[in-house]
Amino acid sequence: MPVPYYVSPEQLMQDKAEYAKKGIAKGRSIVVLEFDEGVLFVADNPSSSLNKISEIYDNIAFAGAGKYSEFENLRKAGIRHADLKGYMYSREDVTAKSLAKAYSQSLGTIFSQEVKPLEVEILVVAISESGGISEIYRIDFDGSISDEKGFTEIGGKADEIKNELKNKYTSDLSMKRAFKLALESIESIDNKKLNIQGIEVALLDRKRIGRKFRRLNPDEIKEYVKGK
Repeated sequence: MPVPYYVSPEQLMQDKAEYAKKGIAKGRSIVVLEFDEGVLFVADNPSSSLNKISEIYDNIAFAGAGKYSEFENLRKAGIRHADLKGYMYSREDVTAKSLAKAYSQSLGTIFSQEVKPLEVEILVVAISESGGISEIYRIDFDGSISDEKGFTEIGGKADEIKNELKNKYTSDLSMKRAFKLALESIESIDNKKLNIQGIEVALLDRKRIGRKFRRLNPDEIKEYVKGK
């Protein structure tokens, strides 16, 4: 009788983590910066039809890096979760914190129980209408969650870009300066100039009435790039 092949739990988890990290490393960068009137998202995204940044609820946005099909499924699940909770209870009960916890549980369960982990990193971001501190939650492939302050980044070169931002970010940035900082950080680490067609930009605008999410069109992005 053949002896079954044995892999220790520690080695299995390590192999899964390495597999997920390799997949995420192929993903292009997304930078999130809090500025004086909201939160700005800037993504290196050569596709004009597949978005990496999206709205989840009234004042909550989502961003994903890694394998598109996997974080797109997470985005849709988040919208269903938010809509159902808002319908059954109250719209005020739908928070970024509760949504981030739900994502954390789902990703953690998949990582520990499934053979293949998801090759994704995601962000859940909410803006306060009253001018309070915005919420920025980063959830990794294994379900680990971190509460980021002011700025963060996901994608293949997250650590390098984050170190770049640490020395330059200030909390009183205008949107123009925030865009310039985000774009320069991505370009300096990747050592290349991004084409306007390959830049995806969105924001949570505190001054906007009702739903806070807004996506910039190519002409608006072009004006900001020129304004550099």
